[in-house]
Amino acid sequence: MITRMIALIYKEFLALFKDPKSRLVLIAPPMIQLLVFGYAATFDLRHVQYALYNEDKGIASRELVAAFDGAPAFHRMATLQSEEQIAPLVDRRDVLMVIHIGPRFSADLLAGKSTPLQIIVDGRNSNTAMIVLNYVSTIVEQFNMQWIADHGLEAAPAKLETRAWFNPNLESRWFFIPGIIGMLTLVTTMLVTALTVAREREQGTFDQLLVTPLRPGEILLGKALPGFIIGMVQASVILLIATKWFDVPLLGSLPALYSGLSLFLVSGVGAGMLISSLAVTQQQGLLGAFLFMVPAVILSGFATPIANMPPTVQIVTLIDPLRYFLVVLRKVFLEGAGFDVLMGQLWPMALIGAATLTLASWLFRHRMY
Repeated sequence: MITRMIALIYKEFLALFKDPKSRLVLIAPPMIQLLVFGYAATFDLRHVQYALYNEDKGIASRELVAAFDGAPAFHRMATLQSEEQIAPLVDRRDVLMVIHIGPRFSADLLAGKSTPLQIIVDGRNSNTAMIVLNYVSTIVEQFNMQWIADHGLEAAPAKLETRAWFNPNLESRWFFIPGIIGMLTLVTTMLVTALTVAREREQGTFDQLLVTPLRPGEILLGKALPGFIIGMVQASVILLIATKWFDVPLLGSLPALYSGLSLFLVSGVGAGMLISSLAVTQQQGLLGAFLFMVPAVILSGFATPIANMPPTVQIVTLIDPLRYFLVVLRKVFLEGAGFDVLMGQLWPMALIGAATLTLASWLFRHRMY
């Protein structure tokens, strides 16, 4: 029995490593994914960009502002002069939070009274917002302890009042469920398209397609459309569940959302057909799809902000269609965005789709003969 098992294991290893492409696929994906996870997957915030609106010029406010300016993770991007300047900065994501110090901050503290401190946080990414609030709470607590020690007080003088925009209750499902639409759509589309040509080659039916009246472009289109249609239907079902079952608000334009979805599917189908055109077996197609999907999800900003990634990795994310579609989803769901806001995300997906489909078509024609 042991001898037979050893022989079977030996045979499986021979079959696995006989094909040079299979060997490459077995070695390269783990290394690439290790680098992606190591550099991109982090929940630490090292660059919290904030704006300051300080209506008080007293000593207490200066000390508190100095505490934030001296913190390595906080970087002041703007000093505001009016309350009307706050909303545009947060809307454009120029800053992650705004510190608002009231006009009687120092006077109340010097009089031994409690005083409010307002921190306005962009709540579109609830995980990031909670991390920022924890950082702010630590700084304010240290300021409180120092002020108590310097002035002989018995209670914490500063009171923190926070408000998260776009996601006021910091519901994590409001942030993650729209992203899941993109992830699941990508997985289904890639699996359907990445195996289609490889399946024909593996089953020996690929040559039969060549003797049909269909042209190569028609064959490619016929194999790409099922993945597009399945992705569209699946995304619509998930969209319905997200809004009706999980009560995630859909505030923006449905035509804009479906335009983004269509371009995202085109880019996903293009990547899948590119993989399928290169693969000889279904196993290679499956591993190739996995090689593409895992980095695409990690680099998309689904769980960790792209701004926290190293500059080189941020450049790599520019060719990830899921990065742009996640922005479309969250802006349409939570911000009520339309075409005017989303054009900067739509054209990169169109460009990626055109490039991948063109390359897939060239490979398909090249490898047919």
